[in-house]
Amino acid sequence: MFKEYIESKKDDMINDLRKMVKIPSKLEGYDNPEYPFGKNVDNALNKFLSIGEKLGFRTKNIDKYCGYIEFGEGEELLGIVGHLDVVPEGEGWKHDPFDLTIEDGKIYGRGTIDDKGPMMASLYAMKAVAENAKVNKRVRLIVGLNEENDWKCIDYYKKHEEMPTLGFSPDADFPCIYSEKALLSIYTEEKYLEDEKIKIKEIDCKNNRINVVPKYCKVRLEANSDIAEDLNILLLSKINDKISYTKNENEFIIETTGIQAHAAHPELGDNAISRMVLILKDIFEKYGVKNNTIKLLAEKIGTQTDGKNLGIKHVNNELGDLTLNLAQLELVDGMIKSGMNLRIPGDYKLEDVKEKALQELNEIKVDFREEKPALYIPKDNDIVQKLCKIYNDYMKTNCEPLAIGGATYARAFNNCVSFGAMRPEEPDMCHQVDEYISMQNLLDACNMYAIAIYELAK
Repeated sequence: MFKEYIESKKDDMINDLRKMVKIPSKLEGYDNPEYPFGKNVDNALNKFLSIGEKLGFRTKNIDKYCGYIEFGEGEELLGIVGHLDVVPEGEGWKHDPFDLTIEDGKIYGRGTIDDKGPMMASLYAMKAVAENAKVNKRVRLIVGLNEENDWKCIDYYKKHEEMPTLGFSPDADFPCIYSEKALLSIYTEEKYLEDEKIKIKEIDCKNNRINVVPKYCKVRLEANSDIAEDLNILLLSKINDKISYTKNENEFIIETTGIQAHAAHPELGDNAISRMVLILKDIFEKYGVKNNTIKLLAEKIGTQTDGKNLGIKHVNNELGDLTLNLAQLELVDGMIKSGMNLRIPGDYKLEDVKEKALQELNEIKVDFREEKPALYIPKDNDIVQKLCKIYNDYMKTNCEPLAIGGATYARAFNNCVSFGAMRPEEPDMCHQVDEYISMQNLLDACNMYAIAIYELAK
C-alpha cells in the first residue's frame, strides 16, 4: 500500500537523515538555561522540526525540552515516541561518526539505529500515510531529547502536553516489545584514605556513561620506593593485549581496555573497569592496603554481568535475566566513587534488589538513582497483537513478542509498546562503535511504521 511511495522518497529520507547525523546531539549538561540539554541537542530538535514542516506537517517546539510533528484530525491521539539525543561516539570508528556513510548496504553514523534513523523512518511513514490513506485520529511524532540520560524531556512533555491514547516507540526491536526490565543505578562512595605504601593518584574512565559498558580505564599509582621494584614484577606478570602499564621511577600508570556495549546487554561487551578493579584488588591485598570500594567491587561484581555475587539470583525465564554493568569508577575530592547499572526483570520487587545490594555493599555508602519501573503489557493485548501481525505479515515470519533489558519511552505512556527498528537476526549496534542501520532495514521499518500508523489510526 505504501511501498512504492516510500521507495520514491528513499533519497530524500537518506539526505534528511544525513543532516541529523551531522549534528553531534550529545548532552552538554543542564546548567544552560537557554538550552536545557545543550546547543547541539537544540540544533537537532530545530532541524528535525524544520524537516517536518517541509513535509507539510504541524510542528511545535515545547520550550526546547522536546517537540512534536503532527497530522490528521480527530479526538484520539496516536503517539509515536522517540529521541534525537545520542551517546558519545567513543573511539575506534572506521568512519566519521557524525558524517553519514553508506557502505555495503549499511548506513553508518552515531544515531542511525538509536534513534535518529528510526525517527526519520517514522516521519516518512507519516508522510506516506498522509499522502496515500485516510485516518481518523491525529498522529503525533513526539521528539525526545534526553532519553540517554534522565528523561527530563518526556517528564516535561507529560506536564505540558496531551497524552496519546495509544502509541509505539521506534526505539527497540521487532516484532514488538511487551515487557521492558526495570532500571536501577547504584552509586557508591567512600572516603579515600591514602596508604604510605601505595597511593591512587588518578582514575580516568573517560567519563563513561552509566548505560555503557566501559572500554577504557586508567589508574595512576604512586608506590613507596621499598616496594616499587616488587610491584613492577607483579604488574609484568599481568600484562596482555588488554592490560598495559608504564613505569616512571615510583609512579605506575595502569591501563585496561575492553569492548563498549549497551548496558542492556553487558555480556556483549568487555568491561575495562572490572578488569582494573581485579588488578587493584590483587595489588592492595599483596601489600596490605585497605580499600573497601575496590575490595567489594572485585569480589561482588568482578567480571560478572549479572547480580549473583550481590546475592541477587534469578532463574532464566521469558522476562530475561537480571543484568549488571559496572560503568563508572573515579577519585574525586578525596572520595573514591563507583556507579553500576542494573536491568531487572518485571517479576522482581525493586525493594528486594535494593535490600540485597545494601547488605552486600554494607561497608561503603550506597545511593540508588535513575530508578524506572518495569513495563509489562500482556502478550494478548490488542496493540501487541496488531504490531506483531504487521511485522510477521510483512517479513513473512512467525515471531513472538519480546521482553528486553533496554528502556524506551513506551513505559512513559499508557497503552504504548516498542516496535522496531532492530530486527531479531541483526546485531545490536546501539551505543556501539561503527553504529549502523542497514539500508533495507530502514526502508522496511518505514513501510511497517506506515502500516502501523494506518492500522492504529484508521
